[in-house]
Amino acid sequence: MKGIITLGSSRSDGDTAAVVNQLAQLLSFDVLDLNTINFSDYDYAANNQGDDFLPSIRRIAEHHQHIVWATPIYWYTMSATMKRFMDRLTDCLRTEKSTGRKLRGKHMSLLSVSNDVRNQGFEHVFQLTAEYLGMAYAGDVHVCVEDVQQDFTQQLKPLINDIEKC
Repeated sequence: MKGIITLGSSRSDGDTAAVVNQLAQLLSFDVLDLNTINFSDYDYAANNQGDDFLPSIRRIAEHHQHIVWATPIYWYTMSATMKRFMDRLTDCLRTEKSTGRKLRGKHMSLLSVSNDVRNQGFEHVFQLTAEYLGMAYAGDVHVCVEDVQQDFTQQLKPLINDIEKC
């Protein structure tokens, strides 16, 4: 299965990136570091159609069957970068409907990362987003990082198993 991991962290070389890189290698998934693309907040007037969001989401919709949203937990929620990218999915419902339709039937998973346990219910936003877009929510995992050099395979195994079932 062709998949992609979207890395939504303020640091492209931090804890979340270390986990993402290991997961990408284990699954042979591509990685889209949201820090490498230029995109703005959602705009009701659609004045931002020339930024990198639409070409990026089109590539995802065209070439990948599975999307893993990877975010650190900042103040009990997803990163601002991830939230901004997910807010732009609204473009796929208003101005870019053909791309939005291509997301239907695909699979979505969540990878959250922090140095502590995850608060209960963190995954609900992602589950509801999948449902709204007509995507299948294929599970989530939280990875607790003590050292970026550690092997995360055991913590990632439940997510890998869920993804491989798709």
